[in-house]
Amino acid sequence: MNSIELTVAWIIGVVLLLAALLTLARIIRGPSVLDRVVASDVMVSIIVSVLAVEAAFTDHSTTLPILISLSLIGFIGSVAVARFVARDRDAPSPDQTTRRWRR
Repeated sequence: MNSIELTVAWIIGVVLLLAALLTLARIIRGPSVLDRVVASDVMVSIIVSVLAVEAAFTDHSTTLPILISLSLIGFIGSVAVARFVARDRDAPSPDQTTRRWRR
């Protein structure tokens, strides 16, 4: 690896590390479950980015199945949580159902 590639690798590493630290802070602080879920999805994206950078700099193709499966797991997890939260918010409260029947 020549000096330009090494410099680019260090810059990318620092940026991804900073992004991971900020995302970890959002996972810890919250304040809601949705904030934590979005932050964990961002963390999965950062991990995928780190693996992609490693594969690009080392000319490996062995990490591609890991990249694809990790991306798929992150996407399915995000969709599942979004559907669960949407269904939970759409459900009427017990107070609202009794009001409808009283009319």
